[in-house]
Amino acid sequence: MSAPTARAFAPGSVGNVGVGFDILGHSIAGIGDVASVRRIDAPEVRIAAIRGCVTELPLAAARNTGGAALIALRQALDLPFGFELELDKGIPLGSGLGGSAASCVAALVAANALLDTPLSAQALYPHALTGESAASGGRHGDNVGPMLLGGLVLTTATDMTPVRVPPQWHAAVVHPHAVLETRRARAALDGSYALRDFVAQSANLAQVLLGCERGDPGLVRAGLLDVLVEPRRASLIDGFADVKRAALDAGAMGASISGAGPSVFAWCESLPQAQHVGDAMRAAFAAHDLPSDLLLTPIAGPAARMLP
Repeated sequence: MSAPTARAFAPGSVGNVGVGFDILGHSIAGIGDVASVRRIDAPEVRIAAIRGCVTELPLAAARNTGGAALIALRQALDLPFGFELELDKGIPLGSGLGGSAASCVAALVAANALLDTPLSAQALYPHALTGESAASGGRHGDNVGPMLLGGLVLTTATDMTPVRVPPQWHAAVVHPHAVLETRRARAALDGSYALRDFVAQSANLAQVLLGCERGDPGLVRAGLLDVLVEPRRASLIDGFADVKRAALDAGAMGASISGAGPSVFAWCESLPQAQHVGDAMRAAFAAHDLPSDLLLTPIAGPAARMLP
């Protein structure tokens, strides 16, 4: 008999959602990574193949987000067996769409199905944080949390909390054909910050979360303004100011950088509005000689799932 195998899909994500740096994110429908995991007798994790990439990713398990997550899982459970992993990348690298997180979540969900006693999503969360840190250098859950639970999720160092969002609210996520390496984007955040900006950001985050729970677009419009991170990263994205202005002029509740960028997201009150806003954002990028792709997704997007 062949060794037990499992396949899983993890969606992309909008990390930070502007006002929730490293703690708030939502999943994206229609884009993601697939992991195929085989249970092996050897007590180790190895990566057999990575497909779909335009840039080479490490095959050394400890340096790969999927491999690092499975190593953490094995060690925590003291498993007598190991895993062989294959990844099919569907998220562009350096896009700000959660590609590194999707690989580790897909790997964990697939491997979890091969355990004698599968774990809950919450129990997988710390291992996902470990996997994500292999790429970003930090244990932040704003990407892996939404992938594990689906939708908009508030994360801490130990927990994930889903946030209710009206099902008709959608996001337009525009990915320009450019690459922005996560570590470079994080380096732009070095330096000191004024206390008044932390106060303003806290108020903005509170308004966004309360607006989502109440289904109040007015609160979201008032709060979806990043005064801490966006000002320091905006210059890394060609045409960002014009793209954001185009989104707001077209009626978006708010817009900002998706994850580390260069993708830009805008929150809208309906799918037709998201289409209109997304078209305006693409036109603004085109004015800066940047072709782009548009993703339309419910803010209450999908969670990672098993595949046949």
